Amino acid sequence: MIPLFSTKTIRSVDEFAISKLKVPSIVLMENAALEIFKYAEEKLKSMGKSGKIGFICGKGNNGGDGFAVARHFVNHNYNVVVIYLFEQDEMTNDCRINFQILNKMLPSFKSLQMFKYEGLKSLNHLKSCYMIVDAMLGSGIQGELKEPYQSIVKQANKLQTVKLSIDIPTGLDSDKGYSKLMFNSDVTVTLGELKPGLFFGDGFTFAGEIKKGSIGISPSYYPENKSAEFLIELRDAKAGLPQKAKSIHKYSAGKVLTIAGSGKYSGAALLTAKSSMKVGAGASVLCFPKSVRNFVHRKSNEIVLNEYDDRGLEFLDTDAVEEISDKIKWADVVAIGPGLGRAEETQEAVTKILNERKFKKIVLDADALYTLRGKKYKKLNLDGCILTPHHGEFCGLLGIELAELHKDILSAGKNFVRKTGSYLILKGAPTIIFLPDGKALINTVGNPGMAKFGTGDVLTGVIAGLLAQSQEIKSTLIASVYIHSLAADLLIKNYSEYGFTASDVMNNLPSSIRYVSDSIV
Repeated sequence: MIPLFSTKTIRSVDEFAISKLKVPSIVLMENAALEIFKYAEEKLKSMGKSGKIGFICGKGNNGGDGFAVARHFVNHNYNVVVIYLFEQDEMTNDCRINFQILNKMLPSFKSLQMFKYEGLKSLNHLKSCYMIVDAMLGSGIQGELKEPYQSIVKQANKLQTVKLSIDIPTGLDSDKGYSKLMFNSDVTVTLGELKPGLFFGDGFTFAGEIKKGSIGISPSYYPENKSAEFLIELRDAKAGLPQKAKSIHKYSAGKVLTIAGSGKYSGAALLTAKSSMKVGAGASVLCFPKSVRNFVHRKSNEIVLNEYDDRGLEFLDTDAVEEISDKIKWADVVAIGPGLGRAEETQEAVTKILNERKFKKIVLDADALYTLRGKKYKKLNLDGCILTPHHGEFCGLLGIELAELHKDILSAGKNFVRKTGSYLILKGAPTIIFLPDGKALINTVGNPGMAKFGTGDVLTGVIAGLLAQSQEIKSTLIASVYIHSLAADLLIKNYSEYGFTASDVMNNLPSSIRYVSDSIV
């Protein structure tokens, strides 16, 4: 996994390099500038562009980086326009030094133009630029943008050109991934080490392609044990795949019980039960209401069907739980929720299963999560359970609005698993795995085509199927989330992001597993 580092940790390493290693801060800035220039020029060349480059520079070190990068572009025969927001006496020392160097180059280079910001009209100088570099504010910024940044960012976002941010897009909280308003980048060259806020929330949506630029400090100085957030890699998914013994049989290959489906929603149950076998579970049993047997029987092949007497109600109740109790005991993993319905009796049934469980691995999804809404989860034993809500469902559990969750997703997820002892798979773009030990694992694989009915039901089946074959919950969850998303990515070539369905993702799971298992990492 790739560790992500908080602003506090990165600053402490910078200070260590300056105070203990005696690396002058201006040297670190120059190293950063060279890296930024490299990635910026690569982006331009990939587009076949070599025209004018625009810079918007603030008064701090981010602005200093911008002035230094602008100098390198001038030295490489690019036309450069620099808008600086503050006078020299307001700039930090290193920022001022790089401003002065650039300013002294003006008489010698007609390709360089520098303008003091005098209001939004100053941004007209950037309209003919092929690229605009955001060097206004860096990491550590919290809260809403103030003027003149707010107006500048709004106006800059309207410009139809490639945009690159230095370190962090202006306006983004690099730890929380939240912004009420931020510079919308195509590329962000983040400095030193990767920051969590670039990979979820508004950072994931608006920071663009992420490049890491070295500032000349060895990675060994960044303490990985200080990281609480990580990016999932292919190698992690491969490590999480359960091994198949030669002597294996269908019951030792993992027994999954899916309690799902109702009169209104029977398709979701089949997606979950079938997906568990697509990832290698040997025995998959689907418990469903007898009233919907005709539909389920037409659609099932390999899975074993276990009808319970619903007395025509078409949903699960506590009597049905008693009826299927032997099957619950039989299973290695129980998946509950897809298409289950939200009847009061069904909620009581889910509560009964949770209260009576004997530390069996249970995956809770969809309508099973509805039972826990409004903080009802606090009254139940969720220790060791795997919960798979999307953002809306998670807000329902916590009793908060979506806007409140997005202000600090990491804290919300970490607090939940700390209090409940559960594993939380917060589905979204990206999906984040929250572990009881306080770590958050971010999966950036996947694509917008997954935003369809049923893909979450497939994920529940993948998790249940792989968990039934393994005793390692953490590594199995990593593999599950990655393989599910990769199955969707592998479909794009033939289907695009528009044309595939949840069933397509399910049917592509074996190809995804083959891709992961055959990879050389």
